[in-house]
Amino acid sequence: MRVLIINMASATKRMRFMAAQMAHFGFQWEWIEAVTPDTLDPPADDPVWHRWQRPLRVTEMALCASHMKAWERVLELDAPCLILEDDALLASDLPAFLERIAPLPEIDHVSLETRSRKKFVAFHMHPTAPIRRLWQDRTGSAAYIAWPRGAREMLQTARTAGGPSDAIISSTYRMASYQADPALVIQLDQCAAYGVAQPLETASLIDAVQKPPATDKYSEAEQKAFRRRRVLAQLQMGLRQLLRASKGQRMHIRPAVTWPDLRIPPPDGDD
Repeated sequence: MRVLIINMASATKRMRFMAAQMAHFGFQWEWIEAVTPDTLDPPADDPVWHRWQRPLRVTEMALCASHMKAWERVLELDAPCLILEDDALLASDLPAFLERIAPLPEIDHVSLETRSRKKFVAFHMHPTAPIRRLWQDRTGSAAYIAWPRGAREMLQTARTAGGPSDAIISSTYRMASYQADPALVIQLDQCAAYGVAQPLETASLIDAVQKPPATDKYSEAEQKAFRRRRVLAQLQMGLRQLLRASKGQRMHIRPAVTWPDLRIPPPDGDD
């Protein structure tokens, strides 16, 4: 399975770390140059970025646009791809998992990560793979497999109302989504939470920009529209879980047990 790595051209330390992981596992991979606020297209003032449930940081817009580039690449390749952000730490069992999961039918998306928050998943595992049906996720877009149909559905969601990349993925309910159990990827900032050695220190690029308050540039009507969309989304999530209460549960997905020891000392001057 081909791997697509989303990475800013300036983030050379992160890319060196990801390249080391690719070499360790022997993965075939491609670089997806991340969109930045300066290269965002459509630009930040385009209406598509202002139809979400709250005002977006420009960095959130850029990350969403970066994932959209990856989804477009999945459609070009017409094959499932593993999509990674450049702070994803991969477990030792990932290659075997990918071989097992790639040929399975009727799957559009598999989340590979866990992030210290419960997910609403099926009680029972898939009959032939270590995955559970994922009914509701809330956070995390660092590591997932997208099949062409799933990529197409996520693109449609994002083109209707651009939002945070993880929220776009988790709110695309038209997909058949699954969760790897145990999780085979964690973001580097979650290493301490799960007792995994952290090979590289990172800082959030999204949080480098403060959340914009709605009162700054939005009319009262636009602020009400944000609140209405937020309430409707929460109601939809609640109803979705209620209707599947007999099929699933909210649970923490445990991470895999074995992780490679990859320590990549960056040269001076890297990010």
